[in-house]
Amino acid sequence: MSIKRDLKKEGIEVIEQLDRLTINSLSKNVADKIAKAFPHLNLNSNNLFMSISRLNMYYAKLPNGISAKYFYKNKSIYFADNLEVQSLADVAVHECIHYLQEMCDKDGTILRLGLCDYTSGDLPGIGMNEAAVQLMAAKCIGADYESVKYFDIELITNTPTYYPLECALMSQMAYVIGEDVLFDSTINANNNFKEQFISLTSPKVFYTIEKNIDLLVDIQAKLEELYFNLQEFDTDDYYIKKTLKEIEKQKEKIKNLFVNTQRLILTSYFDNAINLAYSPKMIENYRNKLYLFENVTGHVDGDNFYNDYYIDKMMQLEKKYDEKNTEIRDLVVVKHNFISTLIRRIKILFGLNPDTVIGKVN
Repeated sequence: MSIKRDLKKEGIEVIEQLDRLTINSLSKNVADKIAKAFPHLNLNSNNLFMSISRLNMYYAKLPNGISAKYFYKNKSIYFADNLEVQSLADVAVHECIHYLQEMCDKDGTILRLGLCDYTSGDLPGIGMNEAAVQLMAAKCIGADYESVKYFDIELITNTPTYYPLECALMSQMAYVIGEDVLFDSTINANNNFKEQFISLTSPKVFYTIEKNIDLLVDIQAKLEELYFNLQEFDTDDYYIKKTLKEIEKQKEKIKNLFVNTQRLILTSYFDNAINLAYSPKMIENYRNKLYLFENVTGHVDGDNFYNDYYIDKMMQLEKKYDEKNTEIRDLVVVKHNFISTLIRRIKILFGLNPDTVIGKVN
């Protein structure tokens, strides 16, 4: 009775269960995709298949816009009833990753879902985790990248219809730390990604980003509710104007939150990393990494923050490079003077003319 009540609360109305042959075929397809996409995780396709095939799978009526939903309380995946069988595998990847990343206690109570802490009431990291899982799913199915624009933010993304802003921010974090670390922490529910990001920035920065991405999810949910109210209810002009004003307010909030979080990721990492660039090769690596960061950024018309920041850092690098070359030149002069003095002293010790060139007969 409890599960039925919970499903109803989630807006899930079961229609029918998938047959065993379809479940096995689907599980094999998904297991192969995940194992092939992430060789560094050393995932065994057969073991993945055995685990995924234990899930219950159903066709169901789902809330508008949702294609599939994993429900951890009864280890089940619910697919929208309008999906065709051949498209189930691609849709299922995201939900199966959710299942694989679960960490439960001996009683089956969920403690952690990838990057999200379920022992805390407000579920910190739920936005980060959702975005990281979607990035993994997009990689599994070989999703194409495309240019999109949301809330005046232009992005190049392979997740255009599923939390593209959150995925963009997670891609930026993964760019500076490494995708392998992110995906390892996502599917194995460990702290490696968090700890490495903190080590290169700070705890305050990480928790601010985590909070901001969670907030992005909440604001977008609120925005969807406002749009729904406009479409579904017969309202007067005053209510429509009021709602439209609130919609614009929330859209502006989303844009500002994204831009500020993006700036925080950029500056917190590269402000620290420049201090570690102490050799010509490391200086060049830093230059290239900062230059290529632009490929994962979201762009807003009139916002020149990245360009200005890049120029400022290049000026700092030039100064650093000049100082390093000066140190090398000074070191060469010091070495030369030291060796010359040493040779003169040796000549004097052996009773030779200190100005005589060794090997030359006067």
